Amino acid sequence: MLSAERVTKTVGAPGASATGPDSQLIILHEISLQVRAAESIAILGASGSGKSTLLSLLAGLDLPSSGSVVAFGESISAMDEDARARWRAGHIGFVFQSFHLLPALNALENVMLPLELTGVAEARARAEAMLRRVGMSQRLLHYPRTLSGGEQQRVALARAFVSMPRLLFADEPTGSLDAATGAEVIELMFELNREQGTTLVLVTHDERTARNCARRLRLAAGRLVGDEVAAT
Repeated sequence: MLSAERVTKTVGAPGASATGPDSQLIILHEISLQVRAAESIAILGASGSGKSTLLSLLAGLDLPSSGSVVAFGESISAMDEDARARWRAGHIGFVFQSFHLLPALNALENVMLPLELTGVAEARARAEAMLRRVGMSQRLLHYPRTLSGGEQQRVALARAFVSMPRLLFADEPTGSLDAATGAEVIELMFELNREQGTTLVLVTHDERTARNCARRLRLAAGRLVGDEVAAT
């Protein structure tokens, strides 16, 4: 379903000469991996290990400096920006640490948005049903500023799953929440993932969250140093 082949990401080093030997900072070093359909994978590592950068490359939000990313038989690293945006709209969902809800839209409108952008019929009915599923039926018309962090993340989950994506990316989805609320959100996210049979790629530093996934990949200093399959 999704693969990376010798993916490297470099950026200009702050303060370095543009042509000097230290002009490039290597964020990821030749990462290769494969993700199977309906699989759940956690990407673990310390801060600065390259987890979020790798997620961005796998999701087509950024391009590798070298190597390739292929999903559903298409090389997304070979697409231009517009083609990658269309690909993301048609195939994937996102859950972020900072929620990324649009402040000018209420909960219902935020969840309807991805459906409306792709011309899905009955967007309102589908969005309402998904908000009920995540326990937000009483807050449909509330704006993000009036919702707690946990409520905002539930709306973000509804928005991510409402299109029934084939592939879901989650980047530290509980990083802005307290432990109890974060545990509730993680449990809900995995329930929705099982219901829809979505392939899940999750970035986290939390070992307890990672234990919900079938595989755990570990990064250290931009290198893939571990690939563990959960015990059955």
